[in-house]
Amino acid sequence: MRIIPAIDIINGRCVRLTKGDYNTEKIYREDPLDAAKEFEDAGLEYLHLVDLDGAKSSRIINHKTLYRIASQTHLKVDFGGGLKSDEDIRIAFENGAGQITGGSIAVKNPEIFQSWLQQYGSSKIILGADCNDRMIATHGWLESSSLDVIDFIKEYEKKGVEYVICTDISKDGMLEGTSNELYKEILEKNRVKLIASGGVSSVEDLYELEKIGCEGVIIGKAIYEGKISLKELSEIKI
Repeated sequence: MRIIPAIDIINGRCVRLTKGDYNTEKIYREDPLDAAKEFEDAGLEYLHLVDLDGAKSSRIINHKTLYRIASQTHLKVDFGGGLKSDEDIRIAFENGAGQITGGSIAVKNPEIFQSWLQQYGSSKIILGADCNDRMIATHGWLESSSLDVIDFIKEYEKKGVEYVICTDISKDGMLEGTSNELYKEILEKNRVKLIASGGVSSVEDLYELEKIGCEGVIIGKAIYEGKISLKELSEIKI
């Protein structure tokens, strides 16, 4: 299972939110590149980079930060937040993203999202399936929908999606454990590569997710709040 640290960006700074609420913003690094270099120095290979300004604005905003991280580290970066057009995704890839995550666009404009799958391939395009009480949420989690997360993933699996990031918003930033039952159900009903996100609070959570069959896990606040050290992550064998 891949260990994927997260960096969320607002106003060019590394922040974390609680349950996606922008009013709970807490700044952890003035320069996200500092955090990225710490991850790389610890032997981590991957990074989940989220443009929260972009998610709110419905267009890519923090591509310069993406470029700085991609060009000054060897981390394999997946980038999301506000990618709504062909121009947005072109900018993301040109600035160093190895993969992009599309969430709101997959709900609001599935034709564009499917065209990205066809143009760039399923290994480059991740489906963002962020949910609250099983219902898919969009636009930086500021809007909810009537789409059940299991059905949503199943439909996109039929259309060629390979990778899925699923965040249970009720768990995000709470440091109270992950949505294991939901992830089990997703993997029982779909044959996707599932990346778990939200609620990781301990190394034990990581072992549980590995047992469930998750392909990767995204870790944010647990690192920044010292619940899991980078040394521990570098030594985990999963």
